[in-house]
Amino acid sequence: MGIVNLTPDSFSGDGLASDTRAAIRHAEFQLASGAHILDVGAESSRPGAIPTPEEEELRRLLPVVREIAGWGVPISVDTYKPAVMRAVLDVGASIINDISALRGPGALEVVASSDCGVCLMHMQRDPQTMQLAPAYCDVVREVGHFLESRIRECERMGIDTNRLLLDPGYGFGKSLEHNITLFCQMGALSTLGCPLLVGVSRKSMLGGITGREVDERMTASVVAAVLAAQKGAKILRVHDVAETRDALSVLAALGDNNCD
Repeated sequence: MGIVNLTPDSFSGDGLASDTRAAIRHAEFQLASGAHILDVGAESSRPGAIPTPEEEELRRLLPVVREIAGWGVPISVDTYKPAVMRAVLDVGASIINDISALRGPGALEVVASSDCGVCLMHMQRDPQTMQLAPAYCDVVREVGHFLESRIRECERMGIDTNRLLLDPGYGFGKSLEHNITLFCQMGALSTLGCPLLVGVSRKSMLGGITGREVDERMTASVVAAVLAAQKGAKILRVHDVAETRDALSVLAALGDNNCD
């Protein structure tokens, strides 16, 4: 899943804000680099981010989604606002990637009335407060319990589980220790029965491990993506598509399954 970022204040420094042409060029680059899915987002969810007005989010998103909808590639849109979900689905989006796991009023109804896929992510509190002393008794158990409860709520609304993806939410209301524990025990979430989407590309947890700034984390991001794939992740949300695909090709050729 190749990231196409339309925010002006992205933590990773790749936000294209309202430059529609640049965003479309970047989407073309991600697709040419080997992305199977394009993930388009127009509101930053970095810690402390100020919410983007709905009208502005739509102004950034709609021209880009309309353009790439004709390319024959699945489009994921990163939003938690039901009105934005409805609008992007109307112009060709096929997946809703919701950091709030469809908890917004009306979000379940929008998804239930469509045939789109949806990614349910765990987040403690909200982007403004999520990194203010996040706390868990057992982060793996609590994240798993939350995601299971959202699966059940989707089922209650008639949303089939074969439409669902699960994202543990690395960096969303979690300390470095929480992120490491959750990553190392990622396999425990596979028992929930839905494919796992993992997005750790360039995130602060990799900075915490390596000591490198965000623009120096490509190597760490690629290694983390390979490890996530080994642990069962089915979709990898990344900035550096070509490099990640090369690493996965090497894993497929030289990994343990081929070297017995």
